[in-house]
Amino acid sequence: MLILGLNMFHADASAALVHDGEAVFAIAEERLNRIKHYGGFPTLAVKACLDAVGAKITDIDHVAVGQDRDANLAKKVQYALANPAKILNFIRLRQRKEAMRDVRSLLAKTLEVDPKGLRFQEHHLEHHIAHIASAYYCSPWEKAAGFSYDGSGDFVSTMMARCEGNDIEVLERVFLPHSLGSFYTMICEFIGYKKYGDEGKVMGLAPYGKDRYCAKVCEVVALRNGGFQLDLNYFKPLGSNQGMQVLPDGTVRLARHFSDRMVKLFGEPREPYAEITQRDMDLAYAMQHRFEEVFFDLLNELHRRVPVENLVMAGGCARNSVANGKLLTQTPFRHTWIQPAAGDEGLAIGAALHTHHSVLKQPRRYVMKNAYLGCEFSDSRIESDLKKANLSYRKLEREPLLDAAAAEIAAGNVVGWFQGRMEWGPRALGNRSIVAHPGLPNMKDILNARIKHREWFRPFAPSILVERQNEYFEHDHPSPFMLHVYKIRPEKREQLCAVNHVDDSGRLQTVSREENPLYYDLIQAFERKTGTPVILNTSFNENEPIVCAPQEAIDCFKRTRMDVLAIGPFLVLKTEN
Repeated sequence: MLILGLNMFHADASAALVHDGEAVFAIAEERLNRIKHYGGFPTLAVKACLDAVGAKITDIDHVAVGQDRDANLAKKVQYALANPAKILNFIRLRQRKEAMRDVRSLLAKTLEVDPKGLRFQEHHLEHHIAHIASAYYCSPWEKAAGFSYDGSGDFVSTMMARCEGNDIEVLERVFLPHSLGSFYTMICEFIGYKKYGDEGKVMGLAPYGKDRYCAKVCEVVALRNGGFQLDLNYFKPLGSNQGMQVLPDGTVRLARHFSDRMVKLFGEPREPYAEITQRDMDLAYAMQHRFEEVFFDLLNELHRRVPVENLVMAGGCARNSVANGKLLTQTPFRHTWIQPAAGDEGLAIGAALHTHHSVLKQPRRYVMKNAYLGCEFSDSRIESDLKKANLSYRKLEREPLLDAAAAEIAAGNVVGWFQGRMEWGPRALGNRSIVAHPGLPNMKDILNARIKHREWFRPFAPSILVERQNEYFEHDHPSPFMLHVYKIRPEKREQLCAVNHVDDSGRLQTVSREENPLYYDLIQAFERKTGTPVILNTSFNENEPIVCAPQEAIDCFKRTRMDVLAIGPFLVLKTEN
C-alpha cells in the first residue's frame, strides 16, 4: 500500500511517501526549488517521492493532506460574527482554499496525467492532529501523551491528546486568536525579526537579556485553568490569513502582529539590521521566560490528564529546543519523542501515517530511527558534477576518507560534509553539514566571516557520540534530532568553547552508530586525533535552503571560503583548486 502525504498551499510545503506503514521518503519543496519556506504546491517533492520508489501517481492508493478547511468551522464562524469587519476576508479565504482542495486535479495537472486514471482515495486531516500523528506514529511507544503547538492551523494553536495503540484522542484545543506561537512571533517582529522562521534566531538572543521586562511580558499571556489566554490589546486584530500570507510565487509573508500598545510600553520597534540594544535583548529574555512558564504549565496539565512518562510532540513551537531541554526537570514527563520535521513540513508524514493507522486500522510496526529520508546521489553523479565544476579531487576508500576529513577538522579547517541521504526536517544532522573544531576560540567568527554570515549572538551546535553525552552535558536524555538544549558541564566548557553559548549551554545532536555509521565514525576519528568526542555541526548552506544535490554543495564550496569538501568518497581541497 502506497500513501502520499502532502502539506500544500501552506508554509514549508512538502510531500512524504508511506509504503506499507513505513515512511520511505520525505522532503520539503524548498530543498528542490530553493525557495525558503516555499508555500505553494509541492510539485517537485511529489515527483521526488514517486521517483524514490520507482512508482507512478497511478500506483498511489491514498493521498492524505495535513489540513482540513472544515475543521473547527463553528469556531471560525463564531469569531467572524464577533468581528463583522473580517467576514468578507473569511469568505474570500474560504473560496481560495476551495480552489486548492481538489487534490486529484492538482496532481493530474502537475504530473500531466488523466485524472480519470487516478485511483487513490483522498483524506483531509486537521492540522494539529497531523502534527501529533507525525510524532506518535514515528515513536516506539504504544501509549503516550500528545502535544502540538504553533502559530495556527485550522483555527487552532495548541492541542493536547491521549495516544494509545492506533488512536489519537483529542482532549483539548486552544483556538485562535490565543496562540503561544503568535506571542513569540509578535515580540520577535517588534525587535526587528519580521521574516517567517526568524523565531529560532531570537531564541539565541534571549540569554543575553536580563529580567527587566518579565513582569510586563507576563501580562501579555495569562494562565487560565490549565490553558492560557492572550491579552489582545498587545496584538493587531486577527486577519483572515491567521497572521501569515502565502504569495502567488509561494513565498511566505507575515502580517504585522504587534499593536501600538507595545510601542507605548517599550518604545519604537527596532528596524531589521539596526543595532540590537539592551532593550531588545531584555524583551527576548522575557519572551522566552514567559513562553517556558506557559509551556510547562500546559504540559503539567496534560500529564494530569494523561499520567504517563512518554511525551510525543510536534508543531513549530516544538522546535524551541531551550524549552525542550528544561521540560524533563519542570514536568513529570521523562521521555520525549519530537518529530525532526516538527514544523509544518511534518504535516505530510503525519497525515500519511494517520491514514494508515487510524483510518485504515493497519497495525503499527514502524519506528523512525533516523531522519535520513531525503535524496541520495550516486558516486558517478557526484564525480560528474565535480568534473563539470573543473575541480581537482581524490577518490578515497572509507577509512582514508574519515582519517583525512578528521585531520582537516583537527587542523582548524572548515569541512563541507555531503554524504548519503539528505535529512528530513530543518536541521543538518551529519549528511548535509559543515563541520569544524568545537574547541577553537575563534571558530565561530571564522565560520560567520567565511560562510554563514549569521548574527553574532547565534550559537553553533555540537554533535557528540551518544554514549559520551553525560560526560559533557548535564543531562543524559538523547537528542538525535538536535531539538534539546542542555548545560555543558563546567569542566568541559573550554574544550567546547566554539559551541558553548553565553549561558553555558549547547543545542546538541547525539549520534549513534546505528543512526548514522559514517558520521559516528567521523566523530570517533576526530576524537582519536584530539581527545574530544564532539564536532561542531552547522547546516551546509549560505543564506539559502540546505544543499540537496551535489551541484549545490559544490557551488557553495566554490563561492565561500570553505577549506575542504568531502562529498561521497571524494575529497576536494581549496588549496589544490
